Parts: sequence; structure tokens; C-alpha cells
Amino acid sequence: MSRQFFGTDGIRGRTNKGAMTAAMAMKVGQAAGTRFLRGAHRHRVVIGKDTRLSGYMIENAMVAGFTSVGMDVVLTGPLPTPAIALLTRELRADVGVMISASHNPYEDNGIKLFGPDGFKLSDEDELAIEAMLADEIALADAPEIGRARRIEDARGRYIHAVKASLPNSVRLDGLKIAVDCANGAAYQVAPSAFWELGAEIVAVGVNPNGKNINDRCGSTHVGLLQETVVTSGADIGIALDGDADRLIVVDEKGQTIDGDQIMALIGSQLAARGQLRGGGVVATVMSNLGLERFLSGQGLTLERTKVGDRHVLERMREGGFNVGGEQSGHMILLDHGTTGDGTVAALQVLAALVQSGKRASELLHLFDPVPQLLRNVRFAGGKPLEAAQVKTAIADAEAALAGRGRLVIRPSGTEPVIRVMAEGDDAGEVEAAVASICHAVEKAAA
Repeated sequence: MSRQFFGTDGIRGRTNKGAMTAAMAMKVGQAAGTRFLRGAHRHRVVIGKDTRLSGYMIENAMVAGFTSVGMDVVLTGPLPTPAIALLTRELRADVGVMISASHNPYEDNGIKLFGPDGFKLSDEDELAIEAMLADEIALADAPEIGRARRIEDARGRYIHAVKASLPNSVRLDGLKIAVDCANGAAYQVAPSAFWELGAEIVAVGVNPNGKNINDRCGSTHVGLLQETVVTSGADIGIALDGDADRLIVVDEKGQTIDGDQIMALIGSQLAARGQLRGGGVVATVMSNLGLERFLSGQGLTLERTKVGDRHVLERMREGGFNVGGEQSGHMILLDHGTTGDGTVAALQVLAALVQSGKRASELLHLFDPVPQLLRNVRFAGGKPLEAAQVKTAIADAEAALAGRGRLVIRPSGTEPVIRVMAEGDDAGEVEAAVASICHAVEKAAA
């Protein structure tokens, strides 16, 4: 069965359109609840959300769906995605739900589901839920309808877990940290965790109004944080996205540090302490060749997957790795959680900053990225990658970059776009390779 609603990270779309309506949210709650009604115990679901205006609507619809099939609901209010994964396990829930569209604008929303182990659902579970959405779902008998309640200690539980990811001996006293929470799910917990560990905090993106999540702030718009770091004299800047599973760092000079450099730091530090599992790091095909060369120089490997933190996590679990992520800032540290967690990853960076005594600009520049260029080519229809002239252009570009770079050509999973990425030691060769392939795709799609 092909997927109609679930993408690589749950169900996502524009609110009140397509799959992201209150009616669909209620049906997803009924289907997921029915899927995880197992055994004779009283069943439970944990539901969290980010700060989008539509979160109220989706949350209430899902409460109706879950309770109507006999599941009790525990509501946490706004919390990061990794907090919901954690609480699903801690509260022995049968399923967890995060209502968020991550780094997307406020008009979008999404539904992410976690199993009782705190990991995102398997393909089997997602396909089973999809199949149920097309059918009538049996409702609970009146005495078996579920109850819903809010818990008051959810933030405190998550903050405690985040702080426990560091040894008791590590403190952040003396550090001045600028934190941009993207007016999203971490607007309370991230600054609190850093402050409780001793840091001086300059917080931005912590005044959500339902419509300003990710709006010119956070990990996808670091200009605000760069300005804040420089003007406040902060030692480092931490940028999270709307649901706080991504991390981008800004050094004291206002320079951006992406996920590749962060993975290089965390991976190499764990390796030096004998704590890195799997012999290397897992990243996607988009991670820079410079990261691969740096890790190789440390005697470590870089395993690449398709784009998407779901694919990274699958390979980590298969191969026994404990560090993985994406250039965009998803950081998965399986020693501390079951999904990406920007706040936990930030603490590993901050601890390294304290222990090294270096400035952020020294600590976090572990390799020089090779020139990398990505362009998108939109097409009206057909399969341009199967055209002879496109295959020839790709083969010629691969030959030109052989031994000095690489290509990644892939269709978008959500729109009629071909993504053409090349990287290599020579910027001119990279630009020529991308230009020739894009031209061939445009001609084939005309």
C-alpha cells in the first residue's frame, strides 16, 4: 500500500486544508488509538504541541478521537518533540503525539506519532493507521470512553532529563549564552535548563503569539541570533527550530556553525573518550565532504542515508551507532533520547566549550567545508531524470568530479522539483557540474 498521508516525518500540511483538518486529526486519533489498544490495561496517550495557533484545534480534535476509542489522554501543552518521546516512555503510555510542523511557518501544522518505546512509528504501524483512515472505526462503549487531563510537571520532567545528559561535574558558570527558541516549543524549557546549569542567558524568540513561530528567527533564520550574539557580547549562540529537534550554533563572532561541524565535534569527542559506538557517525547524502574527510582522519567512518532524520535513525539503530544527524541541524544522540533533540545536543557543545577553555570559533571549526552548491529545477510533469540527455550530463559531471567531489541528484518527495547538488575541491568545477545538469533537466522537462 502506498502512503497517502504519512511522509518522512508524520502527517503535515496547511491547516484546514487536505489532511490537516480537525476532522482528519480526530480520525487519526481514532485510528492510532485503535492500533495501540493492546491488552486489558487502561490505555494512555501523551499529546504535546508547539505554539502554533492551530495547535488548539488539532489538540482538541485528537483528544476527541483518542477518548472516543477508549484511550485516556495526558496533555502537556507546548513542549519540544523529544520531550513527548521521553514522556511517552516515562508515563508508560501506549502512544505519543506531537502536534507540530517543525520549522515550517505557522500556517502549517503536523502530527508526529511515537510508539510506547518513544521511537517514531514503524512503516508497518503507519501503513496500518493509513488503511484505517479509509474505514469506519469502531467506537468504545459509553462506559469505556477515555478521560483527558493536563499534567503540570511535564516541563520539569523534561528539564531534569536534559540536565542529566551532562555529568554532575559539568557546569556552565561564566558562560554568556544567547538562545533563540524560534517562538516555538522550547521557549520556556531551553532557557531554563541552561540557566539552571549556571549560564547567563540572553533569550530571543521566546514570546510566542500563535503566529510568529519560525518567523525570521530560529535555526532556519539565524540573522536575529547572529545580531544578538554580537551586540550582547555572548560567548555562543544556540538556535532551535519550532519543535526544538534541530540545532544551529553561532560563534562569538556571529558566524554560523551547521550540523556537520556539530556532528564532527560530538563524534570526535565521544571517540576520544571511548564512548562512540558504531565506529563513526551517520548523516545524510547532503552532509559535506569535508565532514567525511575529517572523520576519516580520526579513524572514523561517515555512513550516509537518504535525506530525513527518520532514515538516519533507522541506520543508527541497525548499526549500533549513537551519534547521527543532518547538516540542517537534526542531532540524534541515542545515549540521551530516541529522536532529535536540539537542547541536548546544545548541552554537549556547551560542555565541550567549558572543558576546552577555547572560544566557540576555535572549538567549532574542525574542518573546512568543500564548496557545495544546491539548485532546484521545477518541472511540469514526466520523469526528466530518465531522459538520455540528463543521464549523459550526470555521467559527464561525475567524470569531471571523480576523486575530487561528488554529486547528489534526487527528486523532491513533496513537489515536482529535481534537486541537484554538487560539491568538490574546485568551486568552478562544482558550479559547472550543477549548471550542466540543471540545463539538461530543464530541456528534458520542456
